[in-house]
Amino acid sequence: MSSATAPAALVLSSSVLFASSARRISQFARLSIYPPPLRQQRPGCRRLLAVSALAEPLEVCVKDSVTTPGKLGDCPFSQRVLLTLEVKQLPYETKLVDLGNKPEWFLKVSPEGKVPVLKLDEKWILDSDVITQALEEKFPDPSLAVAPEKASVGAKIFPTFIGFLKSKDPSDGTEQALLTELTSFNDHIKDNGPFINGKDISAADLSLAPKLYHMDIALGHYKKWSVPDSLPYVKSYMKSIFSLPSFIKTRAQPEDVVAGWGPKVEG
Repeated sequence: MSSATAPAALVLSSSVLFASSARRISQFARLSIYPPPLRQQRPGCRRLLAVSALAEPLEVCVKDSVTTPGKLGDCPFSQRVLLTLEVKQLPYETKLVDLGNKPEWFLKVSPEGKVPVLKLDEKWILDSDVITQALEEKFPDPSLAVAPEKASVGAKIFPTFIGFLKSKDPSDGTEQALLTELTSFNDHIKDNGPFINGKDISAADLSLAPKLYHMDIALGHYKKWSVPDSLPYVKSYMKSIFSLPSFIKTRAQPEDVVAGWGPKVEG
């Protein structure tokens, strides 16, 4: 599907390719028309060859803003995919979809009407887990792989955050459940940080960070709650990742996060 098949109001062309990468690709192309076997190439060269092989930017369907149409919406799973594309410096084009009024072209791509969806090798891929794994396999450099024993670190924070957010009873233990998970994460970063997998950012961070962003905004708004100072490594981790240019570029507006969680709180 090309962007021309989607209604203009629902498509935001934002092809992204870092200038430095473009220059390196051009230089590499001039140096060698017939590159050496992959096993003889440095990892950076493999990535440049893979990126240069892209005939067009990757197409990715994500949620449109409900407060400011034309801007990224409040889907942490969509942000995870966009972060992966940014960190791997892959050119992409976003198609912003109004999930309250899903267009026919989108339902053909995603019959259940869910985002994110990404087109890779002429096939549409659904689910952020599947998408990010496919990107890692096709574009392995820079690697976002995470050690198996660290892959689930912080995984329970998001569901316990939702439980606390929806809770109407201050004594039901949902706040403590969240604090327990955050304390465990704090200890992990203290001993293994600054990121989940160590010194380098990984797929685990790109999955967790958007969820922590939602937690921070939603609990701050609806519960007047924030991560306590007794968890300094959690606070430092959030501050570091939230300030990354790639995160700032792909994050939802705070008002969209608030609006998005409203029905769950009120319901």
